[in-house]
Amino acid sequence: MKREASLFEALLPILVLIVLLTSNVFLFDDTLSGANQIALLLSAAIAGVISIWLGLPWNKIREKIVSTIGSAMPSILILLLIGSLAGTWMISGVVPAMIYYGLDIINPRLFLFTAVVVSAIVSVATGSSWSTIATIGVALLGIGEALGINTSIIAGAIISGAYFGDKISPLSDTTNLAPAMAGTDLFTHIRYMFYTTVPSLALTLIIFLVIGFSGDHSDVFENVQAVKTAIDGTFNTNPLLFLVPVILLTIIILKVPPLPSLLAGTLLGGIFAIIFQPEIITEIAGTADNYVKASYISFMQAMFGDISLTTTDAAVNDLLSTSGMRGMLDTVWLILSAMVFGGVMESAGLLRRITQPIIKRAKSTGSLVASTVGTCIFFNTTASDQYISIVVPGRMYRKTYEEKGLKPELLSRTLEDSGTMTSVLIPWNTCGATQSRVLGVDTFAYAPYAFFNIISPIMTILFAYLNIKIRRFARKEDSTIKHDVKVD
Repeated sequence: MKREASLFEALLPILVLIVLLTSNVFLFDDTLSGANQIALLLSAAIAGVISIWLGLPWNKIREKIVSTIGSAMPSILILLLIGSLAGTWMISGVVPAMIYYGLDIINPRLFLFTAVVVSAIVSVATGSSWSTIATIGVALLGIGEALGINTSIIAGAIISGAYFGDKISPLSDTTNLAPAMAGTDLFTHIRYMFYTTVPSLALTLIIFLVIGFSGDHSDVFENVQAVKTAIDGTFNTNPLLFLVPVILLTIIILKVPPLPSLLAGTLLGGIFAIIFQPEIITEIAGTADNYVKASYISFMQAMFGDISLTTTDAAVNDLLSTSGMRGMLDTVWLILSAMVFGGVMESAGLLRRITQPIIKRAKSTGSLVASTVGTCIFFNTTASDQYISIVVPGRMYRKTYEEKGLKPELLSRTLEDSGTMTSVLIPWNTCGATQSRVLGVDTFAYAPYAFFNIISPIMTILFAYLNIKIRRFARKEDSTIKHDVKVD
């Protein structure tokens, strides 16, 4: 490359992206069906022209695009399997059974509080917000809808709980990645996060309690009974169906990787559908002559395509519909487009050029932490991947934290409080796009209610400015940190 980009050159693709995305919001009803994807690709093209103008060869840009897309492939494969799992868990009656029995035990006023707690417990146990939202989260959303609660608020509660677990579970990939980037160990990182995480979760629970008790639940009983009647008249809600999520959660806790775990959950759903839901199988297949043939057709249809089941309640019909892998294709397209944009921006150092002035202006501990938070959010927005938002700022700020005498766990906590937490609030980020598609709720609709994710980065900045529990090296303490930590 002949020269470094100017600040204006580095910012131009992002300014264009902001204008295009803003225009899409006003001009298109569903921006995720193509408009945002094209906006990302057009902005990537502008970034590519600037990179070539700076002297970077096209083959280098292409190599970076390919490697960036490659880094997103695990997320894409998981997303496709989540689509299949949702399909087989629906026709097997697993999700309907969760809704059916959940309506009996959950108090409407405490539902949002309960949704946060349940999602948090499952996510801590599994270490995966994605798996939690795709399984327990989908069932909780159905229960909340039956109770007449706004789906955006329900999704915010589910995501708040799921990302609490994703943040502090030792099984979580981001929880392992952040300390590796900062230069501390896993359990020091987790213990130190509790200082900001517990207050953030407490505030989140209080807010959801207030919302729950301020709502009008006068007609809940009638709605609940109508939903239960519709489900009971369509599905065999045998308690044995709960073996499917129990087995899946056990597999995940045993540290089986996500792809084989989700595939196992999908296959279990199909097997239980064949055993417990013969009427559903024949309805989907459109034939009752040959049950083996009908089972194969229904199983395949649930995995790859649309499933719409008819009950006695029209509202429940919408609740019991899935789109399989096919329903995830727009999201896959969005992720690929976002990775292209992030790859081009990184290839010529445009992202690094934008963040350099921020680092130079960070003088106090508070401003340094605030700059780290801002940088993580910036990478979540531009590179569209939570791993990049942890890895790149971790590398950028690690030496600066050390030079200021700050222990590495402060950096690792800041990376989690901002990089991990805000990824799900960006519609074109891999996390935001995935959870929006899985829950069927627009990212901008649930984002204002994902209180834990919003409060976490604010809390970490507040602690830094108020100098609360900020760990520093003593003068005689050896603060030497190796800078060549490798992450597998």
